[in-house]
Amino acid sequence: MAEIRVFPLACVVQNYSWGKLGLQSEVAQLVASDDPTAHIDPEQPYAELWMGAHPKGDAAIRDNRIPQKTLGRWISANPACLGAKVKDAFQGRLPFLFKVLSVRSALSIQAHPNKELAAKLHAQFPQHYPDANHKPEMAIALTPFEGLCGFRPVEEISAFLRAVPELRALVGEVAAEQLEQSSASHDPRGVSAALRVCFTRLMKSEKKAFVDQLNTLVQRISREAAEGQDTSGSNGDLLLRLHAQFPGDIGCFAVYFLNLVRLEPGEAMFLAANEPHAYLQGDCVECMACSDNTVRAGLTPKFIDVLTLCEMLNYTPAPSSSKIFPAVQSPLDPSVFLYDPPVPDFTLMRIEIPSSIKLYLVSALDSASILLVLRGTAVATSTAAASEMSLRRGSVLFISANESLSLRLASPDGMLLFRACCLL
Repeated sequence: MAEIRVFPLACVVQNYSWGKLGLQSEVAQLVASDDPTAHIDPEQPYAELWMGAHPKGDAAIRDNRIPQKTLGRWISANPACLGAKVKDAFQGRLPFLFKVLSVRSALSIQAHPNKELAAKLHAQFPQHYPDANHKPEMAIALTPFEGLCGFRPVEEISAFLRAVPELRALVGEVAAEQLEQSSASHDPRGVSAALRVCFTRLMKSEKKAFVDQLNTLVQRISREAAEGQDTSGSNGDLLLRLHAQFPGDIGCFAVYFLNLVRLEPGEAMFLAANEPHAYLQGDCVECMACSDNTVRAGLTPKFIDVLTLCEMLNYTPAPSSSKIFPAVQSPLDPSVFLYDPPVPDFTLMRIEIPSSIKLYLVSALDSASILLVLRGTAVATSTAAASEMSLRRGSVLFISANESLSLRLASPDGMLLFRACCLL
């Protein structure tokens, strides 16, 4: 029998508390569509679907002719499947982790370390930082998606410091004035230094001080909103929303420092190392280097590490529009839109097959890839698969390097696929 190098996966669901509940969750919908026998609990959060070989979520292989039961074990036994360049560059490991996220309430204010810091944190605190890898990541919206990402332009932060006395009290008069003066001087290094002082002073506030100021602020904005006043100068709507989810949490004040980024379906944001961010709501596909390292400082009951976060962040202010990462239509195939970030670990493709096409070739790449079906149905064949495979919403396939896949489309409205790979 020919070696099987293309096969379906059953992927691991993470039930983190911030996930959407039951079938409101895109993750749950995908699981239920792919496996009609799956039980979806309407009270349970379905936060993340992990498609890859990470030890905390190694996908099961859905082909009983393959002796290895998980993708990680199969790749260890068949490292050539990664492609020669990828195998050598990443020591025989799949370099990316592909996910679907369904966000009901905010994730923590967080950033991911670069490789150097990741190695140091893992050596010092392995219980909190489980591996030594960096974790740049990209999110592509499936539904309207919101997140906080990167520091706002200084003019916006200064305006909040003037309009929100509770914020200014925590940051301190001297730090607030320094930020305002640095903005006028047009010295980028001075701006970054002043921004670092302001944000660090806020995040290191004593608990009683920030809880008192937060309560005062929430009461004031609630009163103004009840009176029909415009609270946008205090970012009132977002502050009240986060405070309802995380009452008394210092992370609520981050809305005055970080950009609110709104993505429409198909739009993406790329989060480099040390970029502060917090997803707020919506569904997305996400791809990242294969790591689970996160430094947190608010909007979470988990371990927080304010000192490390404030030290490591990239304090470069930029408008929210600069955070949207463009997709590029492939010159070789008009159905393919490439999201190719400035890191070697991963590239994402959005494949939109129109209803007019009934036969489609998923082309071979010099990299292993993982294919997710978001919409549509097809019968897939490959010389590297032992038999035909039925694809529908929620199907996930592993495709070894240098293998192609023929799709015979069965749905009248085309297909939407996402594919994660590593293009060195």
